[in-house]
Amino acid sequence: MPDQEKEKTPAAVPTETPSATAASTAPPAAGAKTAAVAEDASSQFFFGEPLVGVDPSEITGNLIVIEGMDGSGRSTQIALLQEWLESEGFAVQTSGLRRSNLVGRDIDELLAKNAATRLTLALMYATDFFDQVEHRILPALRSGTVVLADRFIFTLIARGVVRGINRDYMSGLYAMALRPHLTFWLNVRPETAFGREFKKAQAISYWEAGRDMSLSHDLYWSFIRYQTMIKREFEVMAKKHNFLELDGEASVSTVNKQLRQRIAEQLGIRATKYTPSAALAHLWR
Repeated sequence: MPDQEKEKTPAAVPTETPSATAASTAPPAAGAKTAAVAEDASSQFFFGEPLVGVDPSEITGNLIVIEGMDGSGRSTQIALLQEWLESEGFAVQTSGLRRSNLVGRDIDELLAKNAATRLTLALMYATDFFDQVEHRILPALRSGTVVLADRFIFTLIARGVVRGINRDYMSGLYAMALRPHLTFWLNVRPETAFGREFKKAQAISYWEAGRDMSLSHDLYWSFIRYQTMIKREFEVMAKKHNFLELDGEASVSTVNKQLRQRIAEQLGIRATKYTPSAALAHLWR
């Protein structure tokens, strides 16, 4: 009988109010959904927060980046690719480091005098980068131009990180950077890079060898150690950002063919045959 009495006892009435129940079961607000969709859309075009005043739908061109350490052959490939693309009827704009009208020359002067701290130099490079984005890269992309970038934020992040600047801080500096349509990484050994750089100029620059980091009293070993550190950073970023890795130690013509094939897919170019003009024939080896 006591058990039966318990079974007949009505269940306790919930004390939760109708409004509270509705709030707990209501779907997310439309504003939250819109914000989430906008965030997902912006992540397709930017590494973090969208660049203020930029509508991605206005971008009709292509941003193609060639990354790699000093001596990897980037500049050679940029010159050849520009000629090939122009021969295919594309307008081409190039970009690189220290090319902004705002601070490009100032950075050159600071480097020549070794007159800047690591953080100051990193901030100067960031200023140079975003000034180029505003005045060179975005206008070109909005007009349907192909932008060939001889290095991008990845080199700048790598340089800062190996010099002891916080990785998250460096990545945060470039959170508003545009995501390239294609990013190629010309991977070479530091020893190969040294040989190429020395052959080209019969000298190795203070910064290419990372002499500011006091890695070694010997120029060769300072270069090797510094570029090895940069290479490791590229290896990390290559996995994170899906770089298209190429063997930078292959012949110029072989690397160029691989670049043209992938770029042709991106731009809808059917034929990829190319022979450099007399002006660039000396690069074709």
